[in-house]
Amino acid sequence: MMKASGFPYVVPMLLLSVAFFATPLAVLVGFSFSGSAGFTLEHYGRFFGDAFNFRVLVNTARLGLETVVGTTLLGVPIALLYWHSGRTARQVIIFLTLIPMLTSNVVRTFAWIVILGRQGPISEALMALGLMGSPISLMFTEFGLLMAMCQIDLPLIILPLIAILSRTPVQFSEAAQISGAGPWRIFVTVLLPLMLPGMLAGWILVFASTSSSFVTQAVIGGARNVYVPQLIYREVGTLFDWPLASAIAVVLLISTGCLLVAMTMISRHRRLVGHA
Repeated sequence: MMKASGFPYVVPMLLLSVAFFATPLAVLVGFSFSGSAGFTLEHYGRFFGDAFNFRVLVNTARLGLETVVGTTLLGVPIALLYWHSGRTARQVIIFLTLIPMLTSNVVRTFAWIVILGRQGPISEALMALGLMGSPISLMFTEFGLLMAMCQIDLPLIILPLIAILSRTPVQFSEAAQISGAGPWRIFVTVLLPLMLPGMLAGWILVFASTSSSFVTQAVIGGARNVYVPQLIYREVGTLFDWPLASAIAVVLLISTGCLLVAMTMISRHRRLVGHA
């Protein structure tokens, strides 16, 4: 008796993907090459020919990389704490990690306005420690934006790390310790290779999220810190230049996609697969 093919069950998903992903993407790419005389590369030439636009693209990539570094420095200790904790502590860590993700990104962004403001807890703490003589605002600064992005995107790197460590026996660390390895050597030679696939997945998610986070960039970064999503919004909402905005969006998609492909290839390297 022949097995029934699973293709009919995949058809609805394929139709939804074509209707709501492939078709809009094709329209976007088509707009980016459209001109008064038909097909043209004029819009890409305008984007790359303007030093300001290229600087915005570099700043967006730098913000994404800085957020990746920040979330890694914060997420790895939390993931290791989860690994060494008991059942109750693990549930608490998972709960605290997921709670921010259940809150709207807009709400979290506006909460950071209070935190980074002149009367916020950061300014008050600096004054209480005697580091500042007067209130200070971190709003509309790149450092303030980086702090907000690290907090917002932190779960995106914690969860892949926890998924990796959940399948890792604690005995690995104990065996290395019995062999005479210190804490740092255990981390570098045992835990880091095991966590690397999860870190790569988290880096991809964090970079993609940070690079495309229009609301947080616009509200926290302000008009002085311009990134690619704000540039696209300006071309669409202010200058009504849809073809140029489409070209900028395609450049952002390609740059993020290249990173995704590179990270995927690295994560499939035989040495990493052997450690996973």
